[in-house]
Amino acid sequence: MPLLDRNFNLSQRMTQELGRQIVCGVFDKDASLPTEAELCEKFGVSRSAVREAVKMLSAKGLISSKPRQGIRILPREQWNIFDTDLLRWSLESNPSMKVLKEFLQMRIAIEPEAAALAARNATPEKIDAIEAALERMRAAGDNLEAELEADIAFHVSILYASNNRFYIRLRDFIETALHVSIRYTSPIKANHEAVVEDHAKIFNAIKNRNPERAKHSMLLIIDEALNFIEEELTAKEQS
Repeated sequence: MPLLDRNFNLSQRMTQELGRQIVCGVFDKDASLPTEAELCEKFGVSRSAVREAVKMLSAKGLISSKPRQGIRILPREQWNIFDTDLLRWSLESNPSMKVLKEFLQMRIAIEPEAAALAARNATPEKIDAIEAALERMRAAGDNLEAELEADIAFHVSILYASNNRFYIRLRDFIETALHVSIRYTSPIKANHEAVVEDHAKIFNAIKNRNPERAKHSMLLIIDEALNFIEEELTAKEQS
């Protein structure tokens, strides 16, 4: 029985499934992956589909394939963790608090400065986009999924408003990771109005062209989430 649906691009579907299994630790990291023939049988695909999937996963830094060495999983240090597929697989596999802590540390290095740049550089249209996301958050009420999507749109809109191509290029990384991390950090404030108000402070600082206040307001909400994760890690270590 083929594992993958033949109505889809088999090499892409196989890339997704095999990549997810590698990231989730299904395979022994110190051993070779199954052979081409074994992968063909396991996934119900042709050798060409297997080879294309191997090529895609090699480009992501997950594996290497060499004659007489087989297909091997590369050390995690070589994985392209900014690749959105790889990031999604990591976060879908019950991410550890350590991974979430590292992500929040990354956000602290990026988003406060992006907010400051947005206060300096945002066009009226991009300020409107941030405000629209904020209003969606406000209107979401108890609809957690709607609030999550609006929250992500708010943060991504600020990256665009920074008018810095390097920050903008981080949009996929931020968006993909936020989909999971907000679910873990949202218990910090069970108060919907308080969450909206914290984001409104960032928006108002950007709209009023106050870079330092925008930077500080963004830093506060990420630092609060980071403190929550660090408390969870400490509690686990002590238990």
